Amino acid sequence: MPPEIIALIDKPWLLAAVLAVGAICRMAVERVAENMKRAERRAYWKGRNSKPKGDRKVVPIKPVKPEPTDIAADQLRHVMRAQFTARPLLNKGEQRLLTVLDKALAEESPGWRAMGQVSLGEILASPDKDAYFAVNSKRVDLLIVDALCKPLHAVEFQGKGHHTGENTAARDAVKREALRRAGIGYVEVVSGDTPAEVREMVRKLVGRVGV
Repeated sequence: MPPEIIALIDKPWLLAAVLAVGAICRMAVERVAENMKRAERRAYWKGRNSKPKGDRKVVPIKPVKPEPTDIAADQLRHVMRAQFTARPLLNKGEQRLLTVLDKALAEESPGWRAMGQVSLGEILASPDKDAYFAVNSKRVDLLIVDALCKPLHAVEFQGKGHHTGENTAARDAVKREALRRAGIGYVEVVSGDTPAEVREMVRKLVGRVGV
């Protein structure tokens, strides 16, 4: 054993002093290292905060999309709190027109039939999403279909107040063009047309098939 170690063992107070000095030095070194790290962190954040806002990278927060089951549950709660009443699918003028159309179709083209308030989103398709959404919620008053329910002709009833609404003509133009591009006919019946005139229109529509 080295004589220095033997001397320390022989003098316990000296050994204690050496150990105390060593502990103090170690604590001083650790404190200096911690202060240096703290200074580095301050410098980092100071430099980061001093940058113009435009240079900062903004990470957008992605909204949480509700689950379909949550949406359905919320809708059900609203429905259960509300009162509902049934209302006619067609107004009186459209009802009279449907009656005349059904009779004329039965005479002129058995198998054809007319349906009321048909959504264009159900009878039209397009790979262009914007174009499809432009017509998806629009409806036609009546739709003539064949025996396989293939849409043939849209029939719009123009009542006395039809063109008094704002942008009515523009909405009709959108529907007419979309139907034309799909190869579906578009005809209008005004409130003053007689049953005979409607039957004549049906005869012309039947004669157009295959032409």
